[in-house]
Amino acid sequence: MGPEVLSNILRDLPKKIDENLLVGADTSDDAAVYKLTEDLAVIVTVDFFTPMVDDPYQFGQIAAANALSDVYAMGGRPLLALNIFCLPNCLPAESALEIIRGGADKVLESGALIGGGHTVQDEEPKYGLAVVGLVHPEQVLSNAGARPGDLLVLTKPLGTGIVNTAFKGGLAEEEVYRAAVENMAALNKDAAECLKAAGIAACTDITGFGFLGHAAEMARASKVSLQISSQELPLLPGALDFACMGLIPAGAYDNRRFLQDDVVFAAGVEQELQDILCDPQTSGGLLIPVKPEQTGSLLENMQKKGVSAVAVGQVIAPQDFLIEVK
Repeated sequence: MGPEVLSNILRDLPKKIDENLLVGADTSDDAAVYKLTEDLAVIVTVDFFTPMVDDPYQFGQIAAANALSDVYAMGGRPLLALNIFCLPNCLPAESALEIIRGGADKVLESGALIGGGHTVQDEEPKYGLAVVGLVHPEQVLSNAGARPGDLLVLTKPLGTGIVNTAFKGGLAEEEVYRAAVENMAALNKDAAECLKAAGIAACTDITGFGFLGHAAEMARASKVSLQISSQELPLLPGALDFACMGLIPAGAYDNRRFLQDDVVFAAGVEQELQDILCDPQTSGGLLIPVKPEQTGSLLENMQKKGVSAVAVGQVIAPQDFLIEVK
């Protein structure tokens, strides 16, 4: 069962009405947000998965960065995290320790604390975090805030799933693979700080549902359509070449099938770019609708912080599609 299917199920479940639940399952947002007081709301999220890299310390870092990203996407700051760890009996104790250490170091970098966690036995290792964050109720970001006329800014290059597939097949050079690992392990903290300073109203992060999947959730929640410029997309080194070689993870095909009725590709968009747009991302960047007059200053501020943000499209009035890729 994919994350998009679970989101649909959650939206259909009976719900207790509570005006303090500011963000729930209805919009397929990155986390839940509950208002505690007039000045304080709590963000709650959880994310964990199987290893996508061989190095246990790097795996811990990437999994933690991926979970923490949900808090940043909602406009908050991480406060407290709990480890979620599934351990097979065959996993060496040294490897388990390195996974935990990698996650703890990344949580420390975010400014949050590790408060413990839970472990279970499983056939393969899985690791991640349950994270609690804080945000002012009037500063909550949601994927439902995109408006026609907004430009779309993306803060990390695409292609992590494809590059990982190439590396596992022995076709990616170490330098190319290292760039992908550094990309996945990087926090979205600096980008989120720029959003807060600019007063941005909406955001989502790009993870396993791929760029198009999370963009479609934003379009649906905001009741708008999106136009994406395929030539403006930032790509990881090697991603396009590997896509041309057909090194596409299975999840990309699942994402594409799920989105086939919602996305329109122009005739000139190469198959390889279509595949990259559906590629499941691990700890990807933020996708941000920005008013045109704010875009230049936001990109400049992000560049100063070392965030490689790029404008990749625009929000338009609702059409008979959610997304058009040109």
